[in-house]
Amino acid sequence: MECYVPMVTTSDQLLPRHAYRRVEAALADTRVVVLNGARQTGKSTLARQIANGLPGSTTRYLDEAAVREAASTDPTAFVHHDGLLIIDEVQRVPDLLLAIKHEVDVIDTRPGRFLLTGSARLFALHQIPDLLPGRAETIELWPLSQGEIDREADGFVDAAFRQGSALTVARSDLRRADYLARALQGGYPEALRRADGGRRARFFESYIADLIARDVRQISQIERPADLRRLLNMLAASIASPAVPATFASRMQLPASTVKRYVDLLELLFIVRRIPAWSTNLTTRAVATPKLIAVDSGLAGHLAGLTLKRANHVAAPVGPLVENFVLGELARQLSWAEEPVRLYHYRDRDQYEVDAVLERASGEIVAIEVKAAETVRAEDFKGIRRLQRRIGNQLIAGFVLYAGGQPLSFGDRLRALPISALWQ
Repeated sequence: MECYVPMVTTSDQLLPRHAYRRVEAALADTRVVVLNGARQTGKSTLARQIANGLPGSTTRYLDEAAVREAASTDPTAFVHHDGLLIIDEVQRVPDLLLAIKHEVDVIDTRPGRFLLTGSARLFALHQIPDLLPGRAETIELWPLSQGEIDREADGFVDAAFRQGSALTVARSDLRRADYLARALQGGYPEALRRADGGRRARFFESYIADLIARDVRQISQIERPADLRRLLNMLAASIASPAVPATFASRMQLPASTVKRYVDLLELLFIVRRIPAWSTNLTTRAVATPKLIAVDSGLAGHLAGLTLKRANHVAAPVGPLVENFVLGELARQLSWAEEPVRLYHYRDRDQYEVDAVLERASGEIVAIEVKAAETVRAEDFKGIRRLQRRIGNQLIAGFVLYAGGQPLSFGDRLRALPISALWQ
């Protein structure tokens, strides 16, 4: 069977982004909107689309040396503008935030004054002087989701909480090889344009080199950049696993504090994401160690040395890659879900685990296990059943997402669904 490779438009301006409507809605009632995300996810493109729809908007790019110099020399004059002012890569001149605060507090308090983009978690940076509390809304832009690539709805999270185990999905034609192809191409628009796996590998390699040489040095002093690259490779080989800095520190012969600082830095730059452990008083045996995933599964696969040919070998250990792929799709959907939902994982001291625990503010839980196989067994639900026994009716549905095509029932509130149910 041939591997599925989605077709991608040659212009990322034409790719639909679910974040577009969120940004529009935020600008209608919020003075400052922050669009945060990794480099090459399309933040600048999305900002241009917003500007094109709002006459009188102005965009200023702090990657340009002259513009950056003007912003540093006279921040107050730089941020003064009657319409919407878009400032790209605002973390390059942190003092602008104080000028923006004065502008929206004193000069003009109307909503929709500023759209700021950044490639680091702005308000976690030590050099950012103020947090603009009550004045700003932050929207995270991930690499493209599968629904954005296929122009599908990406509504699994909302539907799962609305319908529970009664969720209806169509039979899928996709299989293991198709999901591996999707996971390894990732969601960076530039990587998607490169149909050839070798050319895509060149993009990923350049991306990491630029990140370490440029972005990392902007926000932190790294004495030995090679150590950060080694850590990235180790993290990629352990994706979708509990993140214990001491384990990596021992293998790298570095202090655990240094490894923790490096992981914090990679999360700050949207390369990795911690998935916290879930527990309640009802699950006192739960383990509190967070799980680490890569923000882009294609980049993780490249760092782990996986090619499509290697991944499709019958003995290839691709379970963590597929799990990372699914958790990444879930995390993307949380950024536009109708209601706030948090993503956790669950593992107890008896080694029962659930790959993803989605919790709504009301306390309702949807549990998800991920399988890279094209068949599913009752045994695959053992972690979800364990959680179900502990929390009872708080669990409204438990799903095993697998690489087969048929939706199947496995008992009370338990169903197996094709992985493609996430976006179709």
